Amino acid sequence: MPPADHTLRPQFSLADRLQQDQLPVSACYQCRKCSSGCPLTFAMDLLPDQVIRLALLGQEEELFQAHTPWVCSSCETCTTRCPNGIDIAAVMDWLKQEALKRRAPLAEPQVAAFHHTFLQTIRLSGGRLSEPLLLGLYTLKNPRLLHKLRSGDLADELRLAWQLARRGRLRLKLPKKLRHPAEIRQIFKDNP
Repeated sequence: MPPADHTLRPQFSLADRLQQDQLPVSACYQCRKCSSGCPLTFAMDLLPDQVIRLALLGQEEELFQAHTPWVCSSCETCTTRCPNGIDIAAVMDWLKQEALKRRAPLAEPQVAAFHHTFLQTIRLSGGRLSEPLLLGLYTLKNPRLLHKLRSGDLADELRLAWQLARRGRLRLKLPKKLRHPAEIRQIFKDNP
């Protein structure tokens, strides 16, 4: 009798790497509290508990093709609700970073572009977030920039930014740099 064909064959290297990075996914017993508390499950293709399960099974290909890590807002509701103290939001961040390192095809390329631009802004601003710089860099990197310019959408966005600035909701000046810029450079040296 030939062996049954199983589509999910366990490969434990992913769980081991998560464990080495202080993310003990093996402590999960699938209570689903993370998924029941997540405010973004309506937009996810995999629930947070399913992501942890696939990580335990070593299903890297399925995880790196999933939209869920990119949809996750890192609100940490899942982490707070976990009875075993698994930092599920950090697992989602780890999966995003790993996908970028591997240059895997991204399920949500615009979210990845925003993620990259956000970190670039922090680096350029000396460790703090500059909203105008973030918005400007992200707009310039948008592949639909020319379309937005022709359609007038860009002008609408600039008007909205001006209204937000007038109401004090958007600071137009760069933030003060942090006291120890060498530490900020070291963080980005370790995580390019």
